Amino acid sequence: MKFKYLSYILPLAAISMSLASCSNISEDDRYIYVEPANVAKRVLIEDFTGQRCINCPNAALTIEQLQEDYGADNVIAVGIYSGPFGKTPLGVPYSLTTDTGDNYFDYWGVQDQPSAMIDRHGVVSTYQTWSTLVRDAIQQEASLILDASCTYDNDSRTASIQVNASGVNDIDGKIQVWLIEDSITDVQLMPDGKPNQQYVHNHVFRTTVNGLWGDDFSITTGEEKELAYQTTISEDWKAEDMSAVIFVYNTSGVLQTVKAKIIPTNEGTENNNTDKNNIIKITK
Repeated sequence: MKFKYLSYILPLAAISMSLASCSNISEDDRYIYVEPANVAKRVLIEDFTGQRCINCPNAALTIEQLQEDYGADNVIAVGIYSGPFGKTPLGVPYSLTTDTGDNYFDYWGVQDQPSAMIDRHGVVSTYQTWSTLVRDAIQQEASLILDASCTYDNDSRTASIQVNASGVNDIDGKIQVWLIEDSITDVQLMPDGKPNQQYVHNHVFRTTVNGLWGDDFSITTGEEKELAYQTTISEDWKAEDMSAVIFVYNTSGVLQTVKAKIIPTNEGTENNNTDKNNIIKITK
């Protein structure tokens, strides 16, 4: 069930609770500019957000600015709608909240919203520092090269995801495949405490393609691997606004990430994302 109009009946107590738990940030402190660096690897931002979180729109603006600075293909964001601010005061999930998102929220021990993990190097709730963390992470040498492309069958609503990996170093970890959706108009509580029924949510986590924690993955230096995944796109989602996010991680964090549109942006063009076109090695 969708709850697009729930915020019309949010009680004052609910808004007060949101204001108390999600403190106001002044306009001057919403985004701290950090001079961008050259890109050596892509960065994954897992943004733990919620439709009842008044500062989450500010965090979304921070992510938007980072993507403008480095490119949306290099700063890959996933909005994981979850936790207490992903639900109404009565505990009913809003339309963008998922059980999988709540599992991640609980596993990583998220305490505040907004919070994020930058390449899974710990949960950070002060979004004003995300720009510095992204700048540091994006300069790290990549341990592997990831390419991805998608094809989509409109009749069956089946998305096929092709992943190509090339080892730069020896790696032993996991590979995860998620689906996200952009341009979703739905309710959001804003920093002034008022609901915005026409708020546009981007990079919204929809589902995992290969389980909660992905598949085992290993690769050696110079080795190349191809992996293929298939999934059905829900009729409630717009395939043209969706992307696959693929990342490899282990106990040291996220090693590389790539994003590919489910349907090509331009008709007749190949829908892929390759490291050699997007990754610029830093000259030391």
